[in-house]
Amino acid sequence: MHPLQVAVGVVKNPEGKILISYRHAALHQGGLWEFPGGKIEPSETAEAALARELKEELNIDVVSAVPLITIRHRYPDRFVQLNVFLVEQFSEEAESCEGQPFKWVAPYELDQYEFPSANRPIIAAAKLPPYYAILDDSAPDLLLPNLQKILNRGIKLIQARLKKLSPAAVATFIEQAYPLCQRHQAVLLMNSAVDCPAAVDGIHLTSRDLMMLTERPENCRWLAASCHNLEQLQQAQNIGVDFAVLAPVLPTQTHPGATTLGWEQFADLVAQVNLPVYALGGMTEASLDRVRLRGGQGIAAIRAFLD
Repeated sequence: MHPLQVAVGVVKNPEGKILISYRHAALHQGGLWEFPGGKIEPSETAEAALARELKEELNIDVVSAVPLITIRHRYPDRFVQLNVFLVEQFSEEAESCEGQPFKWVAPYELDQYEFPSANRPIIAAAKLPPYYAILDDSAPDLLLPNLQKILNRGIKLIQARLKKLSPAAVATFIEQAYPLCQRHQAVLLMNSAVDCPAAVDGIHLTSRDLMMLTERPENCRWLAASCHNLEQLQQAQNIGVDFAVLAPVLPTQTHPGATTLGWEQFADLVAQVNLPVYALGGMTEASLDRVRLRGGQGIAAIRAFLD
């Protein structure tokens, strides 16, 4: 059975707010909020369908749309594929052309609205930035200077991978690092291999810790996971992680002889789960377009944001 093809737009204005609209009660999944869009006609591309739907529904003229995430979801009565695009460049003021209510909301406010179940990964993708920095402790004296470099680059999502530091050293570092991240409005996650109950924004699971869980940990604001194959990606999806990191995509300085996925396998694996997935391994900031064209959320890196 082929899924019903739908184009969806995460429309973000210059203030960073995202447009959501309310589905009429008589429609499928009516009475819920949604990201605007509609069915793709047989003769259309997904991009053309999105541009048409946004113009018809909200009088928005799309200037540029980039792939964000693709979701395949089975409802009891239908099977859909949501082809989701990030729309940050558009013209005209949004207005309700078909009588439906709409709102501009901050990304963190999306959780306050009830969406169709297929939209849950889209909410995570809409809230996540394109870059994920991994702060490594191979040179402990450089931890704070490197964190400051990362923040100065405008990176808003950071993992503290502090596997070599003692618990006391980790605690001391986080006492300085977390307030710094908060001042820059950046999210800080702690790698699960770190044995220190530091107060940060969430956990990044190692692939080993991921496979040992049967459900999402309670009271975890953000949960991420390292994955290397389909089994791990499916486990991450099953326990409800917010996003995954898939590696290694390309050869790296850290593991020069390791077997890599390559772009084709990366795209194939990402297509089999409904998760935002970052590409790790041999990435630079310039890799972002290539990652997005293959279904990824963005790039994760250790050195790319320090060079």
